[in-house]
Amino acid sequence: MPLAPDPSYHAQVPGRQLFDAGDWLAAQERLAGDLARASFALGRLEGAVAALPAEARAGAVTRLALIEIEAMLWAQGLPLRREEIGRDLMEARAGADLEAMRLARWGLRRLEGQGDPGDLRVFLGLHRAEVAGLDDRLAARPTGRDFDAAAAEFQAMAAGLSGVAPLARAPALRVLWRLCGLSGPEVLAEPAVWTARAMAEGCEALRFVPLGRHGRGVWVDGGTPVERMARQLAAAAAGAVDAGHELARVAGWQARALAAVARIKGDNPARVVRALAAHPILSAAMLEEATGISRDTAERLLARLRDLGLAREITGGRRFRLWVLAG
Repeated sequence: MPLAPDPSYHAQVPGRQLFDAGDWLAAQERLAGDLARASFALGRLEGAVAALPAEARAGAVTRLALIEIEAMLWAQGLPLRREEIGRDLMEARAGADLEAMRLARWGLRRLEGQGDPGDLRVFLGLHRAEVAGLDDRLAARPTGRDFDAAAAEFQAMAAGLSGVAPLARAPALRVLWRLCGLSGPEVLAEPAVWTARAMAEGCEALRFVPLGRHGRGVWVDGGTPVERMARQLAAAAAGAVDAGHELARVAGWQARALAAVARIKGDNPARVVRALAAHPILSAAMLEEATGISRDTAERLLARLRDLGLAREITGGRRFRLWVLAG
């Protein structure tokens, strides 16, 4: 059971005095055309992901999530490339900043669909604490009863935005997130991940709305509600188009790779190609499990794809090697 909020905490949060949901409703009315265009782009992306086979669909979501969390971390000043994130998640050595990798692991799992956005404490992976002497990054946000009160304040004010479409309300929610102090002021990824999930309300195949490189224009934002919302909708439309291009790139690679291995005897080469297309990062052990071919055959065919310029090894080692598609 949540701890009872400290009644005095609401007096410390100025959100209700600084935030007017009516401003965002009015902004949506002015930007109806922008919202329609962004919704159309998202609908096309949702349809493209939904049309994929189950394994490829899950891989596509992970592939887009790696791109998204990479962009978020770079915008926060934590340069960590998607391949490093994938290597770390597969227990390969990446030599990356530990705080950046912690955020990357958390963000990737949330973008893939883990965690209930309605339970902020669980979604953020927090443990209730009422003690002093916490790490500076943790101490920058309220803890214990104070966090529960801040979360309740956030949810109460967010409910006033129910008339604003999920795609359009994200900048307002990020404003509320900051007003309620749910993350430290320097932490960009947490509200960005949460709003990415919230924007995907109503989607079945997509777990989040990808903004990619266009997110940098909205994750650190300013201006009037109309200006913020216009940038948000433009970023959502452009991000959906870019994500669609990424899926098309993978599909094009698969077609070229299947044609290139057609002359190799047996079905195994085609199985390897399809598995590599379905997984953003793949090891020989994963390939063995996914296709049923032997580990030696998996290693040999991955090397063959590398020699054909179709696969790339990203660890640089001789054991526990990880592979991505090339081109």
